[in-house]
Amino acid sequence: MLPSLDDQALNQLFLEAHTHNAWQPREITEETLRQLYALVKMGPTSANCCPARFVFVRSTAGKDKLLPCVSSGNADKTATAPCTVIVAYDKRFYDQLPMLFPVADAKSWFTGSEAFAEQTALRNSSMQAGYLILAARAMGLDTGPMSGFDPEALDDAFFAGTDWTANLLINLGYGDESGVKPRLPRLAFEDACQLA
Repeated sequence: MLPSLDDQALNQLFLEAHTHNAWQPREITEETLRQLYALVKMGPTSANCCPARFVFVRSTAGKDKLLPCVSSGNADKTATAPCTVIVAYDKRFYDQLPMLFPVADAKSWFTGSEAFAEQTALRNSSMQAGYLILAARAMGLDTGPMSGFDPEALDDAFFAGTDWTANLLINLGYGDESGVKPRLPRLAFEDACQLA
């Protein structure tokens, strides 16, 4: 049995971590992004399907394509973030299953139902986005996840002619504490949980 993480780790990952809306002018290197993905890819997905695809938008040209797709309330914080991660999913993720899950013919589970494949891709890529947030925090980075964007415009700008489609955005960098808002309430156990 593994030991529990200490209070410092729990604070960094959950209890004292916040969504960031302002950023220090510090770049994120490609090496750091590769280290981040090396952690993220190890998180579990159903049948090891790994449907998430990540676009790390750091360049001026990339931001110029991205910014017209985000809502006005997300524009400034996205423009100033050192990196914005487009968390997408591959609608044909199952093409990789012979390599990712060789213990069964898992590809056949999805080729007969586009709706089942879509549901699986959305669910599992959302989990992988959560892994990215926690892995980033574990590496000393801050995050600002967002859903305020035009998915069709984003797909046209970044994924035209592919089987990828956007799920959510995550601003990534070294947060400026001036952009941290007070923590909002959370639901109590009794309001959100049941014992069965």
